[in-house]
Formats: sequence, structure tokens, C-alpha cells
Amino acid sequence: MHYVNAKGILSNKNGMNLYRGCTHGCIYCDSRSNVYNMDHAFEDIEIKANATELLKKALKNKKEKVMIGTGSMTDPYIPLEKKIQSVRESLELINKYGHGFTCITKSNLVLRDLDLLKEINEKAKVVIQMTLTTYDEDLCKILEPNVCTTKERVKVLKILNKHDIPTVVWLCPILPFINDTEENINGILDYCIDSNVKGIICFGMGMTLREGNREYFYSKLDKQFPGLKEKYIKTYGNNYGIASPNQKELMKIFYKRTNENKIMNNPDEIFEYLHEFPSKDKTKQTTLF
Repeated sequence: MHYVNAKGILSNKNGMNLYRGCTHGCIYCDSRSNVYNMDHAFEDIEIKANATELLKKALKNKKEKVMIGTGSMTDPYIPLEKKIQSVRESLELINKYGHGFTCITKSNLVLRDLDLLKEINEKAKVVIQMTLTTYDEDLCKILEPNVCTTKERVKVLKILNKHDIPTVVWLCPILPFINDTEENINGILDYCIDSNVKGIICFGMGMTLREGNREYFYSKLDKQFPGLKEKYIKTYGNNYGIASPNQKELMKIFYKRTNENKIMNNPDEIFEYLHEFPSKDKTKQTTLF
């Protein structure tokens, strides 16, 4: 790990990244892509030393209450968070100044902050977004080796539901020829239904690959799925968006089951919900981060 002093902490859409880089080891991670211009090793976590100071100033000066989001680039609950506690400190400030919070994670470490999440949700709004990709536990350990498995994440969803904290699931990525099966999609949807999730974000059954993450992904395929790299190259070349050959059938299952169980499945609708800060008069008020 290493420290930097940042010039700012919140984007103009109220998103923040407290860390840069990750140690979860997910073989498909898009954040490894060269387009993000990371000038240090991906596992050498960059920590914003002045994050708390910057966030305090930003939240204090906000004229309107907003939803603060994190996790789009780096999972905020990487193991290092246990020691650094940047997320915990941020939640304390968000709670103090009356804003809302949402994050994307794969980690059960989020439960460490359940006390603060409950307080914020009672006064404003909290939505925890959890990524689920793989129903099979053994396969999950291969694809996402250094973070809790899908079963553990589902336990988190159920605990949050018990405490009336809304949840959204990211059903992605779905890797062609690996987890793009009816069994996998139905298994994940069973988990979501059982956990009473509010919405499931799915942009199609597939994944993205570009320079940087493609090379890392292919190196892992060579190790874990010998011969599959060649199939990817033959089928997709250097395409950025890679759709599963089973996409049509899998999306039918996705829409049928989410509609039957009244789970939001339109990404635009879900994003609107995530960004909406509840006003006192219950009128619709949206602030994008």
C-alpha cells in the first residue's frame, strides 16, 4: 500500500473512491484496464491520506442532501479497510451531515458497519449493492479468489433485509463458456428472490475485455481453464463487449423470473432509485453521483 494526498474526494455526481487498486483477485476485473492510467501495481493499494478531511469539507458545504456513492472502481471493503477504516470514517461523516449512502461490494466486511448503515438509513437512505456472479461455490473461489463466496454475500443480503436496508444485486459479469448456464442464472436468481432484493442490474449475459484486463484474464484462463483462451480469441477477437452465445435464453429467464417476483430489472429505473435522496415531502428528487 502507499499514500497520496488527493485534490478532491467527491465527483460532480457525488461519487468517491477512497482506494485505488484491489486485492480481491477477480480474474475478470475491468479496473485493471490500461484506460484508467493506473501508474502502480494493481495490488499495491493507493490510499487517499486526506480523504476524511476532504469529505468533511465537501459534505459540510453541500446545500442539498445527496446520496454519496462508492465502489464503482474499487471495492471499498477490501481487506485493508479493516486497518485503514476510510469507509468507516466516511460513514460517520455522512451520518453526521445527514446525507445518504450507497456502495458496490463483494465483501461481508460491510456488516462491520451495520450500526452506522442502520442510523443513516433511518435518517436518510442506504442501499447496499452486492455483486453476484457465480452460484457454484467452487467456481466462485476460482473466479473471485480473495473475497467471500456467493453464499456469504447472500447471508449479508439477508441480514441487511432483516434490518430494513434495501439491497440491489449486480448480476455481472457472466463469462462465456464458464458461468453462462441456466443453472447458474437460476441459482443466483433464487438467492435474490430469497433475500428480497429490490433490484437486479444486468446489462446482458456477457463481459467486457480491453487492453490490460484482457491479458490478465487470459493468463488466468491458461492456468484454470486450459485451452479456453484460444476459444475466446477465435470467437471474439479483440472485441470489447463479449456476449454469451446463450444470452437470448438466459435473458428470457432473467426477465421472466424478476417480473414474476416484482424485482426491478430495468437499469435506468434502478439507477434512478439509487440516486434519489428522500425529501421530507416525498416528492421525487434525484441527484446523480
